[in-house]
This record gives sequence, C-alpha cells and structure tokens, in this order.
Amino acid sequence: MDLAAARARVRGVRLVAATDVDNPLLGEQGASAVFGPQKGADAALVRRLDAALGRFAGLTDPSGTLRDAPGSGAAGGLGYGLLLLGGTVESGVARVLDAVGLDDLVATADVVVTGEGSFDSQSLRGKLPHGVARTAARHGVPCLVLAGRVAVDRDEAAAAGVTAAHSLVESAGSVQAALERSGPELRALAARVASAWKH
Repeated sequence: MDLAAARARVRGVRLVAATDVDNPLLGEQGASAVFGPQKGADAALVRRLDAALGRFAGLTDPSGTLRDAPGSGAAGGLGYGLLLLGGTVESGVARVLDAVGLDDLVATADVVVTGEGSFDSQSLRGKLPHGVARTAARHGVPCLVLAGRVAVDRDEAAAAGVTAAHSLVESAGSVQAALERSGPELRALAARVASAWKH
C-alpha cells in the first residue's frame, strides 16, 4: 500500500468520521472483538481478524498512536483508515443532537424517551442513547430507553443517566414474538410506559 500516494490524492479534502462509538482498532474493545460477533464471527475468526488488523496497523502506524485513538475501530476499522489519510474522528452523536436542537427540547420536557435495537454496553460507549441520556441528566429530566433487548444492569444504566430501560423482548414474551409483532408490541410497550409517566 502506498500510503503517501493515498494521502496525496485526498490532500485538501477534509475527512471527518462522525462515529457513534469510541472503540480503538485492536484488542478486547477493538473492532474485531466488539463488532465481529455482531456480524457472525466466532472466537477463532475474531482472533484472526484482530491479528490481521494488527499486522496492517504495524505496517501503516508503527508508533501505534492512530490504532489506539478513540473511534479508530468504528465501522470495522474504517475510522482508522480515515485517520491514516489525515482525517479526524468526531462524535456523530454530538453532531446529530446539535442538528436537532435536543438541548433546547429537553430543557422544556417532562421526560425523554430514546431507543436502541439492543441496549447493551456498546450503547454506553458514545451511541445515541448515551448522548440523549447525558443531555437529559444535565437538565435533571428523566430518560427512558425502549429497546429490543436490554443487557445493561440498572446501576450501569443509572450511571449513564438512564432512569429506566424497557425491553421489547421481555414485554412481548420472547424474541420471536418481538420480531414477528414488533410494531404492535412496541406500541403496547410505549403505551404502558407512557401511562406510568402521566402527570
């Protein structure tokens, strides 16, 4: 790979990776270990992927500064690629929340509701629900999460600013029911949660 030539081709172009995760490229919190299993990689394949990324990083970033940068592991390592080309990694969540004016909206709200397919430890590493919860916490407004599944314990969620997290799978009774009747089940869950917050 001719990295110098690649950088020359994008000279003058501002490259920004707006990412919702802060994972590094390698290791236990890296691209392969965290995102590989979500895409079907088993433990052996995760190790092979991480080793391959490690070899690539060794050739392209001998100092190791870019591979350890927050967000370099985003999108399977795309964040790292953009950093190699001279780009920057920024919080995509911050950009979205600013674009929709969430801070002003939350300031006048009684309760904030956000959602996620799977509310897990990754959700608290810079993803949208985390950004929404932090905004709500700044204003002292309760924040509720409605998610397909919830894999974050109550204390961990509370530390992130989440008042309560509700699972669609638990509400529907099974993963199959949640998938087959996602629309009606989500409406029913939202109605139950809303009724508990009526003033």
